[in-house]
Amino acid sequence: MRSRRLGSKVRALRSERELTQKAMAVELGISPSYLNLIEHNNRPLPAELLFKMAAKYGIDLGEFAREDDDRLHDDLMEAARTSEFEDDGLSEQALHRLVRDQPGLGRAVLKLFRSHHSARQSVATLAERIAGPTEVVEGFGRGLLPTEEVSDLVQVHRNHFPALEAAAEALWASGVLDANNLFAGLVEHLRMRHAVTLEVLPVGAEGTDTLRRFDPKRRVLTLSRALRPRTLNFQLAVQIALLEHRAVIAEIVDAGGLGSADARNLATLALARYFAAAVIMPYQPFLAAAAAHRYDIEMLGHRFRASFEQVCHRLTTLRREGAEGVPFHFVRVDIAGNIIKQHSGSGIRFPRFGAGCSLWNVYRCFQAPGRIRIQVSRMPNGERFFCLATTIRKGIGGYKDEHTVHAIGLGTNMEHARKLVYSDGVALDVPAADVRIGVTCRLCEREGCAQRAFPAISVPLRVSLDERGLSPFDAPRR
Repeated sequence: MRSRRLGSKVRALRSERELTQKAMAVELGISPSYLNLIEHNNRPLPAELLFKMAAKYGIDLGEFAREDDDRLHDDLMEAARTSEFEDDGLSEQALHRLVRDQPGLGRAVLKLFRSHHSARQSVATLAERIAGPTEVVEGFGRGLLPTEEVSDLVQVHRNHFPALEAAAEALWASGVLDANNLFAGLVEHLRMRHAVTLEVLPVGAEGTDTLRRFDPKRRVLTLSRALRPRTLNFQLAVQIALLEHRAVIAEIVDAGGLGSADARNLATLALARYFAAAVIMPYQPFLAAAAAHRYDIEMLGHRFRASFEQVCHRLTTLRREGAEGVPFHFVRVDIAGNIIKQHSGSGIRFPRFGAGCSLWNVYRCFQAPGRIRIQVSRMPNGERFFCLATTIRKGIGGYKDEHTVHAIGLGTNMEHARKLVYSDGVALDVPAADVRIGVTCRLCEREGCAQRAFPAISVPLRVSLDERGLSPFDAPRR
């Protein structure tokens, strides 16, 4: 028995009996001051006094002394860490006092929070049904997170920013860059144009957990030697964007109407990375190479000295009018199923809230890390997509350091599938072989899916005690 947690319950019992501290103290044979100390958890509640209270007031000892306060405290702490309370500064000490002094009020707050959270999820799901892949429903979840605001900004521009493409082409036209030694050219441009010198920290040195650091006073850019050469080039180009093209980037960000400083900073970094990709993989040469290699991502990575993910990102940006590439969608997820980044250039819909359909190959590729998985997918409305996915491993440490594993997926609608080398030998014209996927369980009305985790919001829930189908949410119809 954790006596220190029972003070509020003693006080609640006294209030229910409409007794003053003095009156209860007389009935229990103790002093009012001692009772006051017990009620405020400044003195433990002795077992003999607890038994005396049980006999005097007819209380259930098991119910009175049950230790659910820890769980209530933990539940309130979890609620306090959600976006609904992120600006309220609820401290652990404040929640501890609430549970200690007013557990009933704490449970009421938790109940209200859960009702609110459930309603918010329902509204979010309805907004997802109303909105298309490039739409945002006014009043429904825009700006819930800065990352979502940035994702909306990129989607509205179809992930193509002509001003940044022009800036990257101008850098190449200046003659300072050499395709055979891009690193030297970028370093020289920073030195000549911005008086910035480069410092590369050796592996194991203090601060090597920071990939890039710029000191504007010293005019020193510090990069970690643990970075691969292609990432060093990328970070150099990012720094050039931040020094040289802030006005262009700010104009795009301002037009996006982002609602917070964090969202603006994230958008600025995203656009700086866009410029960096455009420098490393110039538009026209990259588009020509993509067509020549039939969008073979690894071949393009060798040619432009870029990573698999960098090439995938760049492929989604080829939307220049009159010189467009295959329209791709892109998604990156973590091993827990969270969608970290998404862009829909193919027209496929991604869930705005929560994880996607577990049948997507981007989730399945965790079962075979490093292998490219091909999938011909069919959505509930009949749309078909050709998709590929694989895992990527990131980390700058050694054997004992933690490495991050993500999965990335790239896909297009079926009319472009044969332009991709990955379609060779795949039964594109056999719809029966398609993998039947959805956006997310709550939006998918397809029945008979063994992978269903939640009931569809638009289909009445049918649960039978006597029968069940492949999913517990779609028992056979009567």
